[in-house]
Amino acid sequence: MLNYHRFYGMSDVILIDTLELSARIGITEEERAEPQRLTVNLELKPLQNFTLLEDRIEKAVDYFKVCARVKEIAAASCDSLLETLTEKIARQLIEDFPIQGIDVELRKYILPDTRFIAVKIHRE
Repeated sequence: MLNYHRFYGMSDVILIDTLELSARIGITEEERAEPQRLTVNLELKPLQNFTLLEDRIEKAVDYFKVCARVKEIAAASCDSLLETLTEKIARQLIEDFPIQGIDVELRKYILPDTRFIAVKIHRE
């Protein structure tokens, strides 16, 4: 899981753990021929502190919409590298939602004798 203390001094963080995705990804055409199972862990640093939300969804980061957007990005992808898709997810979420920073850990379940392969990035 991600380290939610990465955002120095900011304890207001939204965590999304093990969101299931489906994406065409891989180096070879054969690997990209069928969608593969991926999972993503997200750590979002909102622009506003939670105490300022006044219990109103329109002031918050809507994590339901975040999850839907990540699924859309993954489903539309046909990238060779896990790193490329990870970067797309981070960039698009920062653009689409009121967040100032994000950690993205994207996991792929492809190699034998491993539980998963992962790429992890931090963007602000």
